[in-house]
Amino acid sequence: MNAPRALPHADGAPPLRVERLAYSWPNGHTALQHCTFQIPRSGLWMLVGSNGSGKSTLLRLISGLLSPRQGRIDSVLKPALVFQNPDHQLLLPSCFSDLLLSLPADLEPGKRRQAVEQALEQVGLTGLIGRPIHTLSGGQKQRLAIAGALASGAGLLLLDEPTALLDPASQEEVLELIAQLTQRAPQPLTALWITHRLRELDRADGAALMERGQVGPWIDGPTLRKRLYPLP
Repeated sequence: MNAPRALPHADGAPPLRVERLAYSWPNGHTALQHCTFQIPRSGLWMLVGSNGSGKSTLLRLISGLLSPRQGRIDSVLKPALVFQNPDHQLLLPSCFSDLLLSLPADLEPGKRRQAVEQALEQVGLTGLIGRPIHTLSGGQKQRLAIAGALASGAGLLLLDEPTALLDPASQEEVLELIAQLTQRAPQPLTALWITHRLRELDRADGAALMERGQVGPWIDGPTLRKRLYPLP
C-alpha cells in the first residue's frame, strides 16, 4: 500500500501520477480497480462520470483522507480537497480565524495576518478578513474554502463538484477563479475538478470520463461534452 507522497519538483515532471490504484469499502464494494492516469501539466482538468463511478473516492485517496488497498499516488505538489458543501470544511466563526488553521505550522506569527490577507485577495475576498462566516453567501464561502487551500501551500486543488450548491452567477465566479489560478504567474495551480455540469467542460484544459473506477484518456472538454450530450 502506498499513501500519497510529495516528490521533489522537477522540470517536466507531471504534477500527479496515479498507478494501478485500488480501493474497496468496508462492505466489500470495489470503488477503484487498476486506476491509472496522470495529469501532464498545470491547468484545469475535469472528470465526469455517473454516480458510483469512483470520482469522489479518487479525490479522497489523492488527498490522503483514504488509504488505497494497492497502487501508487505520486505528486510533485501538495494536494488540498475542496468539498461540494463549504460548510463541511469551514470550522471557525470568522474568515481570519478559519484561514489561520490552514497556514503552515512553522510560519512566523508576524507573517500570519499577511498570509491570510494574500489568500483572501487571490480569491476576490479582499477586505473580508474579519467577516463572520455565517454572513457570507454560498459563493463567498466556496471561495473562502479555496483560500484555505491556497493558504496551506497547496499546488494541487481537488474540487469535488464545487459549484453544485451555488446559484448560476456564483457557479461562473468559482469556475472563472479556478481557471485564473491555473494560469497565474509564476506558479500556476493544477486543478482536478469533478463536475456533473457538462457545460463546465468547455473551460477545461483536458477532460476525461470515469467509469467503473477507471479514468479514461484526456480529451478536449467540448469534444467530451458533445460525445456525452450531442444536442446543440
